[in-house]
Amino acid sequence: MKTIRLLDKEFEISIEAEKIQAAIAKIANKINMDLKDKNPLMICILNGSFMFSADLMKLIDFPCQISFVKLASYEGTSSSGQVKELLGFNEDLKGRTVLLLEDIVDSGVTVSNCTDQLNNLGVKEIFIATLLFKPAALKKDIKIDYVGIEIPNDFIVGYGLDYNGYGRNLPDIYKIT
Repeated sequence: MKTIRLLDKEFEISIEAEKIQAAIAKIANKINMDLKDKNPLMICILNGSFMFSADLMKLIDFPCQISFVKLASYEGTSSSGQVKELLGFNEDLKGRTVLLLEDIVDSGVTVSNCTDQLNNLGVKEIFIATLLFKPAALKKDIKIDYVGIEIPNDFIVGYGLDYNGYGRNLPDIYKIT
């Protein structure tokens, strides 16, 4: 099994790039069917979702827009439970259909915070797409419309996910050993 070292931690491969791309294609196919007539604004939650969002956008077969928000909730290997807004919503969202793009939903705190903010901005409807979902870690009552892969409650890096800023560039996903 392939292992890597990031800073002071060891990681082993958990999800290979081919499986990630297949999951993204599955999500894209459903979005293409469900949202093609809704003119959704896709909102990528930075930093982690940039790779997922870019690969997903390439597979969307209708005209669409994308925007970005930058939020932070992790410190080291665990969620702080607090969401810091580093770059907020800057479009007029009143009456829009929004598709939130998240790399991973674990506790649900970040997505819950985003949906609350979007509802306060008057969006018409909100859909949520996540590449990875940790059902065992979920603490918020949220509905996820598009899930690529359900995973156990492991700390992971790669494909946009990081450990203290490192590992985002990896094409595969690794779990801590």
